[in-house]
Amino acid sequence: MDQGSIEKESIHRNEQLKLSLLRSFVESRDPSTKEVDDLTLRRFLRGRNFDVDKAGAMFLKYIKWRRSFVPNGFISESEIKNEIAQNKIFAGGNDKKGRPILVLSARRHFQNTTPGGYHEFKRFCVFVLDKLCARCRMGVGQEKFCAIGDLQGWGFSNSDIRGYLGALSILQDCYPERLGKLFLLHAPRIFMAVWKIIYPFIDDNTKTKIVFVENQKLKSTLLEDIDESQLPEIYGGKLPLIPIQEA
Repeated sequence: MDQGSIEKESIHRNEQLKLSLLRSFVESRDPSTKEVDDLTLRRFLRGRNFDVDKAGAMFLKYIKWRRSFVPNGFISESEIKNEIAQNKIFAGGNDKKGRPILVLSARRHFQNTTPGGYHEFKRFCVFVLDKLCARCRMGVGQEKFCAIGDLQGWGFSNSDIRGYLGALSILQDCYPERLGKLFLLHAPRIFMAVWKIIYPFIDDNTKTKIVFVENQKLKSTLLEDIDESQLPEIYGGKLPLIPIQEA
Protein backbone atom coordinates (compact mmCIF):
# COMPACT_ATOMS: atom_id res chain seq x y z
CA MET A 1 0.00 0.00 0.00
CA ASP A 2 1.44 3.40 -1.02
CA GLN A 3 1.74 6.41 1.29
CA GLY A 4 -1.35 8.11 -0.14
CA SER A 5 -3.49 5.05 0.46
CA ILE A 6 -2.16 4.71 4.00
CA GLU A 7 -3.06 8.34 4.75
CA LYS A 8 -6.56 7.93 3.31
CA GLU A 9 -7.10 4.79 5.39
CA SER A 10 -5.92 6.62 8.50
CA ILE A 11 -8.31 9.53 7.82
CA HIS A 12 -11.16 7.09 7.24
CA ARG A 13 -10.51 5.27 10.54
CA ASN A 14 -10.32 8.58 12.39
CA GLU A 15 -13.63 9.73 10.89
CA GLN A 16 -15.27 6.42 11.79
CA LEU A 17 -14.02 6.74 15.36
CA LYS A 18 -15.40 10.25 15.68
CA LEU A 19 -18.69 9.19 14.13
CA SER A 20 -18.95 6.41 16.72
CA LEU A 21 -18.17 8.88 19.51
CA LEU A 22 -20.76 11.33 18.20
CA ARG A 23 -23.43 8.65 18.03
CA SER A 24 -22.72 7.59 21.62
CA PHE A 25 -22.80 11.24 22.69
CA VAL A 26 -26.19 12.07 21.17
CA GLU A 27 -27.86 8.75 21.97
CA SER A 28 -26.92 9.05 25.64
CA ARG A 29 -28.74 12.38 25.78
CA ASP A 30 -31.63 11.57 23.44
CA PRO A 31 -32.33 7.86 22.84
CA SER A 32 -34.62 8.70 19.90
CA THR A 33 -31.54 9.65 17.87
CA LYS A 34 -30.78 5.94 17.43
CA GLU A 35 -32.95 6.20 14.32
CA VAL A 36 -30.64 8.80 12.75
CA ASP A 37 -28.45 7.50 9.92
CA ASP A 38 -24.68 7.86 9.75
CA LEU A 39 -24.79 10.23 6.77
CA THR A 40 -26.73 12.78 8.77
CA LEU A 41 -24.41 12.61 11.75
CA ARG A 42 -21.38 12.82 9.48
CA ARG A 43 -22.71 16.05 7.97
CA PHE A 44 -22.90 17.59 11.44
CA LEU A 45 -19.37 16.39 12.15
CA ARG A 46 -18.10 18.00 8.96
CA GLY A 47 -20.03 21.13 9.80
CA ARG A 48 -18.02 21.43 13.01
CA ASN A 49 -14.67 20.28 11.57
CA PHE A 50 -14.98 16.88 13.28
CA ASP A 51 -15.14 18.34 16.78
CA VAL A 52 -17.36 15.74 18.47
CA ASP A 53 -18.52 17.96 21.34
CA LYS A 54 -19.45 20.86 19.07
CA ALA A 55 -21.10 18.56 16.51
CA GLY A 56 -23.06 16.83 19.27
CA ALA A 57 -24.31 20.11 20.72
CA MET A 58 -25.22 21.31 17.23
CA PHE A 59 -27.12 18.14 16.39
CA LEU A 60 -29.07 18.02 19.66
CA LYS A 61 -30.05 21.66 19.19
CA TYR A 62 -31.18 20.81 15.67
CA ILE A 63 -33.31 17.89 16.87
CA LYS A 64 -35.01 20.10 19.46
CA TRP A 65 -35.60 22.81 16.85
CA ARG A 66 -36.99 20.35 14.30
CA ARG A 67 -39.54 18.93 16.74
CA SER A 68 -40.73 22.39 17.66
CA PHE A 69 -40.61 24.08 14.26
CA VAL A 70 -41.74 21.16 12.08
CA PRO A 71 -43.97 19.13 14.44
CA ASN A 72 -45.70 17.30 11.58
CA GLY A 73 -42.41 16.31 9.98
CA PHE A 74 -43.01 18.53 6.94
CA ILE A 75 -44.15 22.04 5.99
CA SER A 76 -47.40 22.10 4.03
CA GLU A 77 -48.11 24.61 1.28
CA SER A 78 -51.05 25.94 3.30
CA GLU A 79 -48.52 27.20 5.90
CA ILE A 80 -46.57 29.28 3.37
CA LYS A 81 -49.18 30.70 0.99
CA ASN A 82 -47.78 34.23 0.97
CA GLU A 83 -44.26 33.04 0.20
CA ILE A 84 -45.34 30.68 -2.57
CA ALA A 85 -47.37 33.48 -4.14
CA GLN A 86 -44.15 35.42 -4.84
CA ASN A 87 -43.07 32.63 -7.21
CA LYS A 88 -39.40 33.26 -6.52
CA ILE A 89 -37.71 29.86 -6.18
CA PHE A 90 -37.43 27.24 -8.90
CA ALA A 91 -36.04 23.75 -9.33
CA GLY A 92 -33.68 23.10 -12.21
CA GLY A 93 -31.86 19.97 -13.31
CA ASN A 94 -28.65 18.56 -11.83
CA ASP A 95 -25.09 19.77 -12.11
CA LYS A 96 -22.18 17.62 -13.30
CA LYS A 97 -21.76 16.15 -9.81
CA GLY A 98 -25.40 15.12 -9.70
CA ARG A 99 -26.37 17.88 -7.29
CA PRO A 100 -29.93 19.20 -7.76
CA ILE A 101 -30.06 22.84 -8.85
CA LEU A 102 -32.07 25.57 -7.16
CA VAL A 103 -32.68 28.95 -8.80
CA LEU A 104 -33.70 31.99 -6.73
CA SER A 105 -35.05 35.14 -8.38
CA ALA A 106 -34.11 37.70 -5.73
CA ARG A 107 -36.10 40.55 -7.31
CA ARG A 108 -39.30 38.64 -6.54
CA HIS A 109 -38.62 38.41 -2.83
CA PHE A 110 -40.21 41.00 -0.59
CA GLN A 111 -40.25 41.07 3.18
CA ASN A 112 -43.30 39.23 4.50
CA THR A 113 -45.18 41.87 6.51
CA THR A 114 -48.24 39.77 7.29
CA PRO A 115 -48.84 38.78 10.93
CA GLY A 116 -46.25 36.11 11.69
CA GLY A 117 -44.65 36.82 8.32
CA TYR A 118 -41.07 36.31 9.45
CA HIS A 119 -41.89 32.84 10.77
CA GLU A 120 -43.77 32.04 7.57
CA PHE A 121 -40.65 32.96 5.62
CA LYS A 122 -38.55 30.64 7.79
CA ARG A 123 -41.09 27.85 7.25
CA PHE A 124 -40.75 28.51 3.51
CA CYS A 125 -36.98 28.11 3.80
CA VAL A 126 -37.47 24.74 5.50
CA PHE A 127 -39.99 23.73 2.83
CA VAL A 128 -37.47 24.53 0.09
CA LEU A 129 -34.53 22.85 1.82
CA ASP A 130 -36.55 19.72 2.54
CA LYS A 131 -37.54 19.57 -1.13
CA LEU A 132 -33.87 19.78 -2.11
CA CYS A 133 -32.86 17.12 0.40
CA ALA A 134 -35.55 14.82 -0.98
CA ARG A 135 -34.14 15.34 -4.48
CA CYS A 136 -30.66 14.57 -3.12
CA ARG A 137 -31.92 11.24 -1.76
CA MET A 138 -33.22 10.38 -5.23
CA GLY A 139 -29.69 10.80 -6.61
CA VAL A 140 -26.79 8.42 -6.27
CA GLY A 141 -24.36 9.18 -3.45
CA GLN A 142 -25.21 12.89 -3.46
CA GLU A 143 -25.98 14.89 -0.32
CA LYS A 144 -25.52 18.47 -1.54
CA PHE A 145 -27.31 20.88 -3.82
CA CYS A 146 -26.20 23.66 -6.14
CA ALA A 147 -27.88 27.08 -6.02
CA ILE A 148 -28.10 30.00 -8.43
CA GLY A 149 -29.04 33.31 -6.85
CA ASP A 150 -30.12 35.69 -9.61
CA LEU A 151 -29.89 39.29 -8.42
CA GLN A 152 -30.91 40.93 -11.68
CA GLY A 153 -33.42 43.68 -10.93
CA TRP A 154 -32.76 43.53 -7.19
CA GLY A 155 -33.33 46.82 -5.40
CA PHE A 156 -33.69 48.10 -1.86
CA SER A 157 -37.39 47.20 -1.96
CA ASN A 158 -36.19 43.58 -2.05
CA SER A 159 -33.79 44.04 0.84
CA ASP A 160 -34.79 41.87 3.78
CA ILE A 161 -31.77 41.59 6.05
CA ARG A 162 -33.70 39.92 8.86
CA GLY A 163 -35.05 37.34 6.42
CA TYR A 164 -31.66 36.77 4.81
CA LEU A 165 -30.02 36.18 8.19
CA GLY A 166 -32.84 33.87 9.26
CA ALA A 167 -32.43 31.79 6.11
CA LEU A 168 -28.66 31.70 6.57
CA SER A 169 -29.04 30.51 10.16
CA ILE A 170 -31.36 27.70 9.14
CA LEU A 171 -29.03 26.61 6.33
CA GLN A 172 -25.86 26.63 8.44
CA ASP A 173 -27.24 25.37 11.76
CA CYS A 174 -29.89 22.90 10.62
CA TYR A 175 -28.72 21.76 7.18
CA PRO A 176 -24.92 21.65 7.50
CA GLU A 177 -22.94 20.41 4.52
CA ARG A 178 -25.96 20.54 2.23
CA LEU A 179 -24.88 23.51 0.13
CA GLY A 180 -22.40 22.45 -2.51
CA LYS A 181 -22.05 25.71 -4.42
CA LEU A 182 -23.83 29.05 -4.72
CA PHE A 183 -23.53 31.16 -7.87
CA LEU A 184 -24.54 34.81 -7.46
CA LEU A 185 -25.46 36.41 -10.79
CA HIS A 186 -26.08 39.99 -11.92
CA ALA A 187 -25.18 41.49 -8.54
CA PRO A 188 -25.94 45.24 -8.67
CA ARG A 189 -23.68 47.68 -6.90
CA ILE A 190 -26.37 48.57 -4.35
CA PHE A 191 -26.59 44.92 -3.30
CA MET A 192 -23.03 45.02 -2.00
CA ALA A 193 -24.07 47.34 0.85
CA VAL A 194 -26.39 44.62 2.14
CA TRP A 195 -23.79 41.93 1.41
CA LYS A 196 -21.32 43.68 3.74
CA ILE A 197 -23.86 43.32 6.56
CA ILE A 198 -24.56 39.65 5.88
CA TYR A 199 -21.03 38.48 5.11
CA PRO A 200 -19.71 38.38 8.73
CA PHE A 201 -22.49 35.93 9.63
CA ILE A 202 -21.46 33.43 6.95
CA ASP A 203 -19.21 30.69 8.32
CA ASP A 204 -15.83 30.14 6.70
CA ASN A 205 -16.83 26.82 5.17
CA THR A 206 -19.87 28.35 3.46
CA LYS A 207 -17.87 31.34 2.19
CA THR A 208 -15.67 29.02 0.11
CA LYS A 209 -18.75 27.81 -1.78
CA ILE A 210 -19.98 31.24 -2.93
CA VAL A 211 -19.02 32.53 -6.38
CA PHE A 212 -19.90 35.95 -7.80
CA VAL A 213 -20.21 35.47 -11.56
CA GLU A 214 -19.16 38.17 -14.00
CA ASN A 215 -21.92 39.07 -16.46
CA GLN A 216 -19.71 38.64 -19.52
CA LYS A 217 -18.66 35.17 -18.37
CA LEU A 218 -22.04 34.03 -17.06
CA LYS A 219 -22.78 31.10 -19.39
CA SER A 220 -19.18 29.87 -19.61
CA THR A 221 -18.83 29.94 -15.83
CA LEU A 222 -22.06 28.02 -15.26
CA LEU A 223 -21.13 25.49 -17.95
CA GLU A 224 -18.02 24.58 -15.97
CA ASP A 225 -20.32 22.95 -13.41
CA ILE A 226 -23.57 22.39 -15.33
CA ASP A 227 -24.11 20.65 -18.67
CA GLU A 228 -26.03 22.68 -21.24
CA SER A 229 -28.83 20.12 -21.16
CA GLN A 230 -29.26 20.82 -17.43
CA LEU A 231 -28.63 24.57 -17.56
CA PRO A 232 -31.79 26.71 -17.23
CA GLU A 233 -33.03 28.25 -20.49
CA ILE A 234 -32.77 31.76 -19.06
CA TYR A 235 -28.97 31.31 -18.89
CA GLY A 236 -28.58 29.89 -22.39
CA GLY A 237 -29.28 26.26 -21.55
CA LYS A 238 -32.07 23.90 -22.52
CA LEU A 239 -33.95 23.18 -19.31
CA PRO A 240 -37.14 25.01 -18.30
CA LEU A 241 -37.50 26.01 -14.66
CA ILE A 242 -40.22 24.57 -12.45
CA PRO A 243 -41.63 26.40 -9.39
CA ILE A 244 -40.26 24.66 -6.31
CA GLN A 245 -43.72 23.75 -5.02
CA GLU A 246 -44.39 21.82 -8.23
CA ALA A 247 -41.04 20.02 -8.30
